[in-house]
Amino acid sequence: MELRTLGYFVAVADAGSVSAAAEAVHVTQPAVSRQLRQLEHDLGVDLFVRSAGRLRLSAAGREFLPHARDVLRRADGARAAARSYAAGRLERLTIAAPTTTLTDVIAPFLATLDPGDPMPTVLESGPRAADDALRNGADLAIMTGPPRTSLASTPIAVLPVWAYATADHVPPGSSVRLADLLDETLLVLTPGFKPRQILDAAIDRAGLVAGDLVECSNPQVAQALAAAGRGVAVVTDDPRFDLRGVEIMGRDGPLRIELFAAWEPDHHAAATLAGLATRLSAFCVERYGADVAPA
Repeated sequence: MELRTLGYFVAVADAGSVSAAAEAVHVTQPAVSRQLRQLEHDLGVDLFVRSAGRLRLSAAGREFLPHARDVLRRADGARAAARSYAAGRLERLTIAAPTTTLTDVIAPFLATLDPGDPMPTVLESGPRAADDALRNGADLAIMTGPPRTSLASTPIAVLPVWAYATADHVPPGSSVRLADLLDETLLVLTPGFKPRQILDAAIDRAGLVAGDLVECSNPQVAQALAAAGRGVAVVTDDPRFDLRGVEIMGRDGPLRIELFAAWEPDHHAAATLAGLATRLSAFCVERYGADVAPA
């Protein structure tokens, strides 16, 4: 059963005669009649009642007609989608990113999308799984480390790792020395999270020893505990619970986390994804200031 034959069937049903349908589809009348016979043979049922040289839909034909229309409509939709893909357009967009990035960066960015942008779907990828998400169908992944070299990618932002505490707990100033911070009870994330890895690496480089660490599996929980006066939260989130944040100065400078956008280079909408990544980077600069722009 071919789409063309289904089109002839619908044309005859709409026009009321083979001759009128043949004129509408720009095919000879015998060719249309032959195709209708073939369709009925393939289906094993008469779609028309033939009487005195005229055709009218049989009961089976009336039942089959909406199915034929649906198949043709879906085929037209598939052709339109394929043309869109060939032109590099993207109707739907799946973004994968870690939890903090979704909450503080991706969600606010999505609020700025235009009506002509793809409809987004967002996946929480976990601290290490953004790269795997691309292999499983995500279009764009936001990562906290350099992507594998086989991917197309661009840096998005370089964001501070913050020390958050109540206003009366954090010393005045825009930063705190790592050595001084280690005198506090630190509310840190578990080792799978990038902010924790950055903190641990900075402590090792400085030759320091961590003191009292309380591990949290969620950055908002760490901030909540800091708001309760239980210590200083070390996270990259935006501030919550009226906490005050200062940057942490390690031996080699402030502790920072890098964000990258990555996508498969052979993606049919690679140019669209690159444009969205550029817009996301510009959004981060607008939201957090020029200091977060990647070098």
